[in-house]
Amino acid sequence: MGKTALVTGAAAGIGRACALRLARDGMAIGILDVNLEGCERVVAEIEAAGGKAIALKASVADRAQVTAAVARLREAFGPVTVLVNNAGITGFAAFEDLTDAAWDRMMEINLKGPFIVTQVVLPDMKAAGWGRIVNLSSSSAQTGAVRMAHYSASKGAIITLTRSLARELGPLGITVNNIPPGSVMNTEMSQASAAAGLMNISEEQLLQSLPVRRVGEPEDIADACAWLASDGAGYVTGQTIGVNGGRVVS
Repeated sequence: MGKTALVTGAAAGIGRACALRLARDGMAIGILDVNLEGCERVVAEIEAAGGKAIALKASVADRAQVTAAVARLREAFGPVTVLVNNAGITGFAAFEDLTDAAWDRMMEINLKGPFIVTQVVLPDMKAAGWGRIVNLSSSSAQTGAVRMAHYSASKGAIITLTRSLARELGPLGITVNNIPPGSVMNTEMSQASAAAGLMNISEEQLLQSLPVRRVGEPEDIADACAWLASDGAGYVTGQTIGVNGGRVVS
């Protein structure tokens, strides 16, 4: 029986690309997002290509919703042994203008969400003696970002969470790694930020700063995710796999 994967924030962008890529590798996919219509469109894409998927509406920050969604996924395709924690939000504000509400909301979705989802699927991986967890952080967590202190902090915590879980879960046959995407512009989140004039660099400046001289595509991240989720990456854990076109990070 093929593996079952759960991809959060999979209605669009990087999450959608990861879901499509894992489905190509023969996995049955749970497409989880607050945007049910988007989930259903991704499911239709996967099914049209001969794969298996199910649309799951849930907020990653709501344990009851996540638990119910994962139960549906298990019932449809079996135990979940691959998890991609991709769901997240972004935001821009000068540090002195940040509110408690904006800070708490960022941490609730970007950090508490992966905490909840990972806890909910972990029993399946433990029972199987095998699991793959891929967390999506951000290159902003490595470099910092102007007017994005709350976002960068939430994603930096994902890197540390990844390392801690890798040490704790490794003896159980479960690997945990993270990908900090860099300069991926062809997503709804990035395009909305650019349209609102919230990006801290022009596209031309961005291109000139990257050794590969192109911006990233969601599929670039999805290919790395697929490798980390494979049997072939079994000796890789606790790692930060930069997929960023050569962007310099500290």
